[in-house]
Amino acid sequence: MNKGLKVARFLSRNAVNIILIFIFLAPFYWMLLTAIKTAGEVFQMPPKFYTDEIQWSNFVEAFTSIDFLHYAKNSAIMTLGTLAGQVLVVIPAAYAFARYEFHGKKFFFGLVLATLMIPGQLIVLPIFIMYVKIGLINKMITLIIPFVASGLAIFLLRQTFMQVPDAVLEAARLDNASEFKIIYTIMMPMAYPTIVTIGLFTFINTWNNYLYPLVWTTNDDIRTLMIGIQQLQSAESLNPQVVMAGNMLIVVPIIIVFIFARKQIVRAFSYTGIK
Repeated sequence: MNKGLKVARFLSRNAVNIILIFIFLAPFYWMLLTAIKTAGEVFQMPPKFYTDEIQWSNFVEAFTSIDFLHYAKNSAIMTLGTLAGQVLVVIPAAYAFARYEFHGKKFFFGLVLATLMIPGQLIVLPIFIMYVKIGLINKMITLIIPFVASGLAIFLLRQTFMQVPDAVLEAARLDNASEFKIIYTIMMPMAYPTIVTIGLFTFINTWNNYLYPLVWTTNDDIRTLMIGIQQLQSAESLNPQVVMAGNMLIVVPIIIVFIFARKQIVRAFSYTGIK
């Protein structure tokens, strides 16, 4: 009786959490289930919430039906290039807004925050026209340059840099440390959780980017995995289980990165005061 009461209390206290977990995990479960079903089970009505036999061959077919490694290489280059660009742009910008006083500081920081209110879809066509005029269509740098500066990343990192005590910076300057040395040997280690979180968000957004590579590129030499995987779906060969297997292969790197970075995400939101 006592055990039953404890279970009932646990369910009543965590009912909302359980519902939210179900809502978020249900689509992922259905994608995984479809990826391991046979073609007959996929189209079976009413649908089955389990499979009698796991079809690992769906993953093999998804991998071999397209030039998977080529598209994955392009996605990796775009993602890593964006991450490297943000290290060079976002960190110095956040440091300047956090630790320096200069004319127009509030105005320029306001412009940075204003970029968060501009829908990304609004800039797709203007950037495409600009790329055509300067001859940057179908080049990998095309997919990297627009994303090396992130208003959200600058804001989060600025909030973290502002919490570093002034005494630490003054001591470093007394030791004749340059500003770049202060950034990369003092500020970055102290802001490590926030940097990891920003890196994770950037990785997910860039790896999953579909619209921009589709519009800004015109051939498969430079296109990414998100576009290449669409080749698995055609009017002549409708294989939802193979398409879902391909989507699962795309999701795996994100899951791996998230598992390693989850603790840093919690620490980052605690440090920046975001609840």
